[in-house]
Amino acid sequence: MKITDVVELKNIAREIRKGIIESVYSAKSGHPGGSLSCADILTVLYFNQMNINPEKPKDAARDRFVLSKGHASPALYSTLANRGYFPIKELKTFRQIGSKLQGHPDMNKTIGVDMSTGSLGQGLSVANGIAIASKLNSNGIRVYCLLGDGEIEEGQVWEAAMTASHRKLDNLCVIVDNNNLQIDGKIEEVKNSMPLGAKFESFGFNVIEVDGNDIEQLIDAFQKARNIKGMPTAIIARTIKGKGVSFMENQVGWHGKAPNEEQYNQAMKEFSL
Repeated sequence: MKITDVVELKNIAREIRKGIIESVYSAKSGHPGGSLSCADILTVLYFNQMNINPEKPKDAARDRFVLSKGHASPALYSTLANRGYFPIKELKTFRQIGSKLQGHPDMNKTIGVDMSTGSLGQGLSVANGIAIASKLNSNGIRVYCLLGDGEIEEGQVWEAAMTASHRKLDNLCVIVDNNNLQIDGKIEEVKNSMPLGAKFESFGFNVIEVDGNDIEQLIDAFQKARNIKGMPTAIIARTIKGKGVSFMENQVGWHGKAPNEEQYNQAMKEFSL
């Protein structure tokens, strides 16, 4: 299934955002801000770009996705549920005892999760390994890795970036969710990593910079990445933390806080407007 209609994709992104709020509200904990910011990215990947089939979740020929910023698991779970990997009603079990939906993705518990993540900075190393294996096996899969712009303060990310370039992993696409906020405040105030594009270029990446909350720009960027040969691609996706919920947008306090009942109702009302 590949959806090309932009309006339909925007509607799916809205449903994914509703699932994010439902999950975090039900758990009374979680990370809504950075989950909401990357919802459009995951929408385009899972409904327009990736070669996947929910009926064959372990298909060896499927494309792979690594959520390196594992605390944004509500976004991944809501995407997987809306894509048909498990019932949407299960989102209400997020972070609860006995649930398949842990606070961070667990590939042994959750169908559709390609890699367990949570310790920041490690996802790109894993994505490299998958991409290298695909090159060796000649099975043609593409590998996507979503990083947070706060996460890339971790040194391991840049070691992995050197490896990706050295190995000419043109089947690897890194996406940086560049919402400019992390748990302690603004990126430039905590540890300034700007300009992101220039840094990835200096590490040997093809770089594409886009509005990460614009479906059409994302589709175009991923299509361009497919055509690049001999080097990995990094898509710097400028996003809004808390995107889609007015009182959460660009508010660092919503990095890791659940809405109360009044806030939950307001958010859900905004999604229906």
